[in-house]
Amino acid sequence: MRDLYEAQRAMRQARRAAMARGVLAVLDIGTSKVTCIVLQFDGPGQFRESDGVGPMAGQSSFRVIGQFTTQSRGVRYGEIETMAETEHCVRHAVQGAQKQAGVRVDHVIATISGARPASYGLAGEIALRSGKVTEEDVAAALAACEVPDFGRNRDVLHAQPVNFAVDARSGLSDPRDIVGDRLAVDMHVLTIDGFAASNLVQCVQRCDLELAGVGSAAYAAGRAALVEDEQELGAACVDMGGGVTGVSLFLKKHMLFADAVRMGGDLVTRDISAGLRVPLATAEWLKTRHGGLEATNRDDREMIDVTPERDEHWDGERRTVSRADLIGIMRPRVEEILDGVREVLEVAGFDQMPSRQVVLTGGASQIPGLDGLAMRILGQNVRIGRPLRIHGLAQQHTAPCHAATVGLALHAANPQDEWWDFEMPVERAGVVGLRRAYRWFRNNW
Repeated sequence: MRDLYEAQRAMRQARRAAMARGVLAVLDIGTSKVTCIVLQFDGPGQFRESDGVGPMAGQSSFRVIGQFTTQSRGVRYGEIETMAETEHCVRHAVQGAQKQAGVRVDHVIATISGARPASYGLAGEIALRSGKVTEEDVAAALAACEVPDFGRNRDVLHAQPVNFAVDARSGLSDPRDIVGDRLAVDMHVLTIDGFAASNLVQCVQRCDLELAGVGSAAYAAGRAALVEDEQELGAACVDMGGGVTGVSLFLKKHMLFADAVRMGGDLVTRDISAGLRVPLATAEWLKTRHGGLEATNRDDREMIDVTPERDEHWDGERRTVSRADLIGIMRPRVEEILDGVREVLEVAGFDQMPSRQVVLTGGASQIPGLDGLAMRILGQNVRIGRPLRIHGLAQQHTAPCHAATVGLALHAANPQDEWWDFEMPVERAGVVGLRRAYRWFRNNW
């Protein structure tokens, strides 16, 4: 754990150095697309006391000066499967964004969407020596958290303090200078498969770039697609990507849980391709142009030309299918994905949250009729979420499919505190306890 602590601190310092120089890139490597946006920073901002502990991580204002998206190759279920193909796509995306920005990019922060995420809740408590909370006390309380055995080859991606308590006063976002005898902290830890993380690091390095941070795509999408009240009162963000559907739960402006369903929009495309015996490119066109989930009588009469490549000069037999048939292929797979999301929410204890809003985002969330079907399966208030507008972002990058990219930009400029933002006491850093950690919701909210 000590090595992980130092590695994460090194990436954090690289991010701060890039921000100080004025340029940092955000890289979203997904199953369907690779997006790079270049951010220009105005320098470190002035922190307000009302910001809570967050300013310890460093914050700054920024604008987008370059952006480029290309088709992804070599990625499956949100994980790199063919290094050379993915490297080529990343280089293409970064070069395109650099060309538009007119600057060279050396540092990037990247998303990871697959890698079998797992959430844990950790707790730590210490006695206050001076009678009030200092920054050193916060670090000591975090170091006192008992760390479970996460399993073989698991890496910690996020480790965020989500609640502080001084004596009987809980729900504190920033306990510094609060008078009391004891300080307790609750921390959410998100782990991922170490091999998937190592492949991402290697891919970035092979592109002659320095990695300045890695963020969960589910977490980033939630930061971009959930409005402030939803993050405060409780909401789930369902990021429906090409290979993976990420699920993140937020409460009191913190992510408290994240998981992923290893299914996404690409499976719907493959079902269309197999069911209608058309190439994948034609199936994707059918899904995005004519797809839907709610069939009507009119859809039986609406015929769609599925001639190979839709070639006007095709001299063979022309083929058509009804839109109702297309919907009949798409709906079962989307229902299966939403059933997987429902199971994840049940495990997380989502029904115990004070507000149970579900926000759908990601490329597959744009299928017509998805919100109505999701409302019936998930049984909650459902809406389609678009990412927050950020300065300089082109219109085409404000679609739901770019929520994780935008969220990662927000995370880069305004990160929430992580365990490694604090100077850990040497004698406690990396302590491994024997007690298994518990799921956050069931015991704390």
